[in-house]
Amino acid sequence: MTTASSSPAISNSERIFTLRDHASLWFSLGVGLLVMQMGAYLVPALGTRSALLAIIVGSILGAALLAWVAQLGCNHGLSSAGLMQATYGRGFAKLPVVLNIIQLLGWTAFELVIMRDGFTAIISQTTGLNAAWLPFAVTAFFGGLLFLLASSSMIQLVRRVIGHYALPLVVLSLVWLSVQFILRVLHADGGLSAFWHKTGTGEISTLAAIDLVIAMPVSWLPLVADYARYGQLGAHKTSAFKGTWLGYAIANIWCYGLGVLVVSTTAPDVGLVSAILLAQFGLIALGLILVDEMDNAYGDVHSGAVSLNHLFANIRIATWGKYLAITAVLCAMLLDMHGLEPFLLMLSSVFVPLYGVIIARLSFKTTLDERVHAPAIHMPSAVIWLIGIAVFHLCSHYAPQLGSAIPSLLVSFSLGWLLRK
Repeated sequence: MTTASSSPAISNSERIFTLRDHASLWFSLGVGLLVMQMGAYLVPALGTRSALLAIIVGSILGAALLAWVAQLGCNHGLSSAGLMQATYGRGFAKLPVVLNIIQLLGWTAFELVIMRDGFTAIISQTTGLNAAWLPFAVTAFFGGLLFLLASSSMIQLVRRVIGHYALPLVVLSLVWLSVQFILRVLHADGGLSAFWHKTGTGEISTLAAIDLVIAMPVSWLPLVADYARYGQLGAHKTSAFKGTWLGYAIANIWCYGLGVLVVSTTAPDVGLVSAILLAQFGLIALGLILVDEMDNAYGDVHSGAVSLNHLFANIRIATWGKYLAITAVLCAMLLDMHGLEPFLLMLSSVFVPLYGVIIARLSFKTTLDERVHAPAIHMPSAVIWLIGIAVFHLCSHYAPQLGSAIPSLLVSFSLGWLLRK
């Protein structure tokens, strides 16, 4: 099997994504049950106003970072793996590329588990069926659907399925759930005033909460260029940045906020999924949101396939996507995903400083000739990345009130900027 020595930019004829395409894709990818669950973690540790402040600030900053990398991918027509190679060298870049493939495989399995658990709960509530084989059947069903999506055209999926059909239904479900739980707030004791002035227990700081909110857009950093490189240039040269920022920031704020709203109006012993199911027409709304999780799983699979194609160019992206889909289904069925979660989160932590260096080194370059003649390793970039990882984990252990992502990003970006030449 031959390996790719470089990551060629896509041709101008392939650049067809408009601002609307970018915004639709990243709004859809930003919506998810996992995001709502992350929002639910913010309370009661934070009061309502502090939680909403953290959600807005973290979403704007995190989506801006995501959009910045999207614009880099669009400007240079390179995939995420191509940006890594241009920054770290053709040999050393294989390390983060492989780590990215591993984490994408794990997160795909997690998405399948989320869909499985949600639809198993829906089936059990509506039919009373609680058979032991049901979770495996549901996993196999969604795995088969993911396999079919991996075989199809990514561009057509984004422009037709997501933009024209999936997105309106998801927005409708979010609007419905928001109205239902806002009405609960208005009819509760004290109404809106009591909800707005609710104080937290102080278990986490606002900075740490912002760090938690930023975690979701940061988790998409290793994927965004794989899609943004298809963005139009010329008169639309900033559409990748604007569309990605706008789409993801709105989705992240909405879903985190909805998570806060749901948990604040529900008894402590009732989980997020159960609370949504108990809402009027909540079953339909939850079903639509869970179906939308499929594009998150597809996003992971497609990006993983692009990275594998970067390493082994003689196998098509669609073929790699099928292999990854099958592997993710087996992982979802056979592995303890909760046991793997800390490992996946640890892998995620390496990509904050990784992209801090990429942004610092590539943002103001008009061409990337060094990607073709790149050295095996660009030592300053590699060292700065390792320093950024160390800062991330040191802050997490010794100064959790400061958060981890922001300090790590600032250190890696600053050092990368100073040594960019």
